[in-house]
Amino acid sequence: MKKITGFVLFFPCYLFLSAQNITTVFEKSNGTQTPTYHEIIDWWKKLDVQSGKVKMLTMGMSDAGYPLHLVVVANNGDYNFDNIRKNNKRVILVNNGIHPGEPDGIDASMLLARDIVINKSKLPDNVVLAIIPVYNIGGCLNRSAHYRVDQNGPGEFGFRGNSQNLDLNRDFIKCDSKEARSFAEIFHLTDPDVFLDNHVSDGADYQHIMTLICTQHNKLGGVLGEYMNKTFEPGLYSSMKEKGYDLIPYVNAFGDSPDNGWPEFFEGPRYSSGYAALWHTFSFVAETHMLKPYDQRVKSTYELMKSFIDFTSKNSEQIKNLRNQTKESVKSAIEFPIAWSLDRSQSSKRIYKGYRAGRKPSEVSGLSRLFYDRTKPYEKEIPFYNFYKPSVFIQKPKAYIIPQGWWPVIDLLKTNKVQMTQLKKDTMIEVEVYRIDEYKTAPRQFEMHHLNSEVKTSTSIQKLKFKKGDYYIPLNQVANRFLIETLEPAASDSYFAWNFFDGILGQKEGFSGYAFEDIAADYLKNNPDVKAKLGQRVAADTAFAKNARAQLNFVYENSPWVEPDYLRYPVYRVK
Repeated sequence: MKKITGFVLFFPCYLFLSAQNITTVFEKSNGTQTPTYHEIIDWWKKLDVQSGKVKMLTMGMSDAGYPLHLVVVANNGDYNFDNIRKNNKRVILVNNGIHPGEPDGIDASMLLARDIVINKSKLPDNVVLAIIPVYNIGGCLNRSAHYRVDQNGPGEFGFRGNSQNLDLNRDFIKCDSKEARSFAEIFHLTDPDVFLDNHVSDGADYQHIMTLICTQHNKLGGVLGEYMNKTFEPGLYSSMKEKGYDLIPYVNAFGDSPDNGWPEFFEGPRYSSGYAALWHTFSFVAETHMLKPYDQRVKSTYELMKSFIDFTSKNSEQIKNLRNQTKESVKSAIEFPIAWSLDRSQSSKRIYKGYRAGRKPSEVSGLSRLFYDRTKPYEKEIPFYNFYKPSVFIQKPKAYIIPQGWWPVIDLLKTNKVQMTQLKKDTMIEVEVYRIDEYKTAPRQFEMHHLNSEVKTSTSIQKLKFKKGDYYIPLNQVANRFLIETLEPAASDSYFAWNFFDGILGQKEGFSGYAFEDIAADYLKNNPDVKAKLGQRVAADTAFAKNARAQLNFVYENSPWVEPDYLRYPVYRVK
């Protein structure tokens, strides 16, 4: 009888765990609703209390005034990431709600963690899930039934912008938001082997429920890129196919029907997956299709996360070894690519399941409009252009030096755990110096910035005096690729591109024309080489020859009176 009693006492505990307080809003609404921010956090807190497999950690602050949370799901309940690495477990980091109007991952993660807790879904012992329940808290709090007008459910959801009205999926390099800085803390704490950011796509209409962005394999490079292209991505496709889901790459085609294929989405480090790839993580963005019913989208996201878990568990040692190999090789790499071009001579073949597209008169304008006919589904093998060639390489310097006055950049490097030291005394150092010769600034703002692009530089070797406290950043570290992408001014998402160094683009000193005339004339008499250069320019440029102020300025810019910091890029390369 005692044995029976013991069993009876255990069984109700299981029933309590499976039924009380861990049913989700999604389930209660039959797959039509998603919870509010406070409902989400309260639900996770309850699951934490009820299960030793789940621990919810409070992390850094968001712009909304609430902290981000990190939920760790592990069979042994260990949420110490030093221990997790020592015990040879692979970490999958899942980010949800970066666009809260796309809440599929929020609900799918709740369902998956709950099912792991009640043993309905298996989490292998060699895998740890790290889940950000809601990343864009401000957007999640800003709920409406009227956002994302084209999307098929849920009934009410959050807004794309955060509390500064920023799109957080453009902020991972520039870090204008507290969320991005807190994410960097989470990312470097977890050092994930695999990263997944859950989204919902827009664009063409088609049959696929789930589409997927993989970090572009050529850009990821080396053994990681080869493994991504030949093993990881095909493994996910195979796993999802067995579950009845035909994956297709994110349909990067807008306007007319994508019958003729499309190029792979090329995510720079401003995006979550592009940022994660700089740290040698296998990175993905799940994009369910906006026109599919909400319950189908959530279930496909749930199954995709299970496929990630299964693949990562089965290939644990290879994933670990490839990442370790890459982390070591990047320390000694001589050059790094910073620009890429699509190679249309190569493609892979994919089976696309679409709907026939056509044109008909618009009932709004009376003009021709695109429409998809769901009574005419089709399957077609299409080319997927997923090969890119590097077009610009940067030779790695021995180190960078950044004067301490550029503290906003230095703070971002510290946030990303970059190894650097401060000079202990004033020191003369020979460095390679960039001068910004040409650049274009976007006329309209983008995420609070006017991006600089098409940057052209010239270089010179100079011996400069650096001050005690300036930062010396060696390029013998795992952060090398991050440093190249952020500190080389010609890189598309560099800190120069994002305006962190715009102070050098404005001249601070000048001259009064009438006063400088005599000074300039004397200078030309004593410097015939400058006078010769002026004459050559006058002869070659008719407009310049007619512009007295421009000629005075030419003399000024070729004299010792010109300010040295004007257009001199303040990140110096030690050769």
